[in-house]
Amino acid sequence: MFNDIGALELLTLVVLAVLVFGPEKLPKVIQDVTRTIRKIREFSDSAKEDIRSELGPQFKDFEFEDLNPKTFVRKQLMDGGNDDLGLKEIRESFDLRKELADVTDAVNGRETASAAGAAAAGGAASGAAAGGPDLLKKPAQPAKDERPPFDADAT
Repeated sequence: MFNDIGALELLTLVVLAVLVFGPEKLPKVIQDVTRTIRKIREFSDSAKEDIRSELGPQFKDFEFEDLNPKTFVRKQLMDGGNDDLGLKEIRESFDLRKELADVTDAVNGRETASAAGAAAAGGAASGAAAGGPDLLKKPAQPAKDERPPFDADAT
């Protein structure tokens, strides 16, 4: 509950409590606050037990944390033991980093291993058969005497 409170914040809260309630009333206020927190926890635990007993034996493993959508999705989809839908295979086949690396290599004009395999299997012949230029290949460098075309809109 208080995992993100540092030493300086805690010291500030103590000084503020002493200033507001005074040193003689502070122990009584702390006792009242802890008693109230304890009663709230007891009420919450008894309400959970009442709900579990009303739901019946088929919900004996029911956890209230599962009502949080993030926890539910994490438990249902990310659990490795319960893979009835084949989600593990789908996750393994969809490697976003590899896809992004392939696209980056294609844009930069480098040939990836998967593209080299496709070209060896006949991918180059299909590009030539289409009759269009290969847009993924880097254009040939102009001769040293030849200047690149000037595009007034681009500058």
